[in-house]
Amino acid sequence: MEIIAALANGFIELFKAGAATFISWVTGIIPLVVVLMTAVSSIIKLIGEDRVYSVAQTATKYTITRYTIVPILAVIFLANPMCYTFGRFVEEKYKPAFYDSTVSFVHPVTGLFPHANGGELFVYMGIATGISNLGLPLGDLAVRYFLVGIVVILLRGVVTEKIYAAMKK
Repeated sequence: MEIIAALANGFIELFKAGAATFISWVTGIIPLVVVLMTAVSSIIKLIGEDRVYSVAQTATKYTITRYTIVPILAVIFLANPMCYTFGRFVEEKYKPAFYDSTVSFVHPVTGLFPHANGGELFVYMGIATGISNLGLPLGDLAVRYFLVGIVVILLRGVVTEKIYAAMKK
């Protein structure tokens, strides 16, 4: 009987954990994303959609800026998960690669810009704790993590672009 009761309690606890996660989204990330989307849309409307699209399409015309500058700016200014909305400025054929570059940069940015991906800050902090225990400076770690991230997102963007083009044929 105790085993059945323990299983029933465990089953209910699973749903309680799911409900707690859902509530945290409803009171945390969902309103944040809605407000960010509204703010970005408002800024675009104030500046003028044609101007914003023109600048963005110029920036995404070149491979190196499409997979470095634009994802970096998107992640730093809009944070995760809003940064993916910059994909609307990218030509359709480049969107998978742009997304890959952007999603690959939300971790390397945390050392210098922790607001950009607060949910994954624990990864950087775990590494930072080990570096601190060794008596090494954290600034070097953050800068190197950032710079390696730029190289990685460029490589991932280019490779994903090629893979997508081959698959589309």
